[in-house]
Amino acid sequence: MTSTLTSAAPAVTHDAFPINGTDYIEFYCGNAKQSAHYYRAAWGHQLVGYRGPETGVRDRASYLLVQDKLRIVLTSPMGPEGEIAAHLHKHGDGVHDMAFWVPDARTAYQAAMDRGAQSYQEPTVHRDEHGEIVTAAIRTYGDTIHSIVERTNYHGLFFPGFVPVASPYQPVGTGLKYVDHCVGNVELGKMNVWVKFYEDVLGFTNILTFDDKTITTEYSALMSKVMSNGNGRIKFPINEPAPGKKKSQIEEYLDFYRGPGVQHIAIATDDIVKTVRELRSRGIEFLKVPQTYYDTVLDRVGRIDEDLAPLAELGVLVDRDDEGYLLQIFTKPVQDRPTLFYEIIQRKGAKSFGAGNFKALFEAIEREQALRGNL
Repeated sequence: MTSTLTSAAPAVTHDAFPINGTDYIEFYCGNAKQSAHYYRAAWGHQLVGYRGPETGVRDRASYLLVQDKLRIVLTSPMGPEGEIAAHLHKHGDGVHDMAFWVPDARTAYQAAMDRGAQSYQEPTVHRDEHGEIVTAAIRTYGDTIHSIVERTNYHGLFFPGFVPVASPYQPVGTGLKYVDHCVGNVELGKMNVWVKFYEDVLGFTNILTFDDKTITTEYSALMSKVMSNGNGRIKFPINEPAPGKKKSQIEEYLDFYRGPGVQHIAIATDDIVKTVRELRSRGIEFLKVPQTYYDTVLDRVGRIDEDLAPLAELGVLVDRDDEGYLLQIFTKPVQDRPTLFYEIIQRKGAKSFGAGNFKALFEAIEREQALRGNL
């Protein structure tokens, strides 16, 4: 995926459901103001916009944060009524909307509906002095949605109703670039249902499949299929639990999120060592694998450009496919419920998702589950 901001649209593709890229990811939060400070101080995002009662929006407050091409919106309800409050009561903080940037929202929405999508919002025009944005939205797994955003005729900050924010607090960025992929957890038996949804409704293809023999430990297993749109800018791995001796990480997520939802967001960087050092210095906690992992990793993946010592010090994992290699590391959950977490990823040609690291990664996750009493 190459862009989440919209300075110049790329050439329209001939996908069945054309998508230019990720437009934004919106989180519903119990306290968006405090969450915004967390993402600024710890992650290095810049606060650039706000929408709320002061701007004429009475039922919610939203904060727009940006780092490079990554754009997130943090939203809280202004009271206990309504959908946002109900979402928070059920799920806790989590992703509500993974929005697509499209060349024509009305056409995209109608194509999705013709192919069996369930509507969340019909095409709507939003106007202010900077032009107009057309949005629509469809439902996906759980209470998650995909907004469909057309920005061709809009030249403002982000969206009508948002006003620019000029803050004296300008934390330095951490080298995060854009969304690489977003992973969803669904119930046992539902993975193929949602694979078919993305195939039939959005024209995605299944580019990788991992079964319970690939993703397994002594105690638990899961299955996963990776869905991608035609131009490869949107990638959605979909996980479901598989039978095991103990509770899998997917079951733990489903229990605490109270249903399916976004498990983790992978964010790209061009220098994972620098990014992870900076994030750690600001309090971000990462999963750690045993140091013995590094005794044999180069035997498995071959030569890499990076010095292995800092990778081992930080707990960065390495994997290779036919096109190159990748470096990746995963945070611990970023809220008290063991649900959403982040992946930091640096691709050196590899197009895959680190299958060679699955066993070490999931054993690290199980150690955290055991500490929580949920294994």
